[in-house]
Amino acid sequence: MLILHCMKKKLYETMKEEKYIGKPLLESNDFIHCSSIEYFWRVAPNFDHESEELVLLLIDTELLDAPVKWEDLDGYGRTYPHIYGLIKAEAIKQVLPYQKRCDGSWIKNDELAHISDQ
Repeated sequence: MLILHCMKKKLYETMKEEKYIGKPLLESNDFIHCSSIEYFWRVAPNFDHESEELVLLLIDTELLDAPVKWEDLDGYGRTYPHIYGLIKAEAIKQVLPYQKRCDGSWIKNDELAHISDQ
């Protein structure tokens, strides 16, 4: 299954040559926040006011060593994937630019257009 993780491009650039990425992300959380592609439009507004350039990591959960737990931590009746450990570099299938409108809202990438929002 493919899931998304949004992160600052500069941070990704510092890790992209490593076999496992995400150590700085786990310093403040027990897991790495992700989203299904179908639900990403729901979390995208969290990044509307981010001034730094962002990227979307398209991650294949079947290739991860770390466990992925689908959890509803906010009690909204929707589960989101959380990676409890580092992201194996080979599990990252694509790194997409995070595209924004003038108001900061996310523009769904063409590569993801065939997947319906839920």
